[in-house]
Amino acid sequence: MNNTELVGLAAGLLGIIAWLPQIQKVWLDKRHDGISLPTLSIILIALSLWLVYGILIDSFAVIISNILAILFIGVVVIGVIRLRRSESD
Repeated sequence: MNNTELVGLAAGLLGIIAWLPQIQKVWLDKRHDGISLPTLSIILIALSLWLVYGILIDSFAVIISNILAILFIGVVVIGVIRLRRSESD
């Protein structure tokens, strides 16, 4: 693995770690205030396009970073949807 891919992996890892406070807020603290599902949807679309780009250029760092980011944000989205549904029942 070359230095370019290592920089990409480091950047991707930091981007993924950045979502941990949101996961904690939603899943452990059971709070969803201030979390915008439309914004997260746009981010998921953007990350999906980055994933396609990573596949097209055959970049492991771009592929793995975006797969993991999509999964982490998906966890946030699912948690927010669950909390909002439980409040409306």
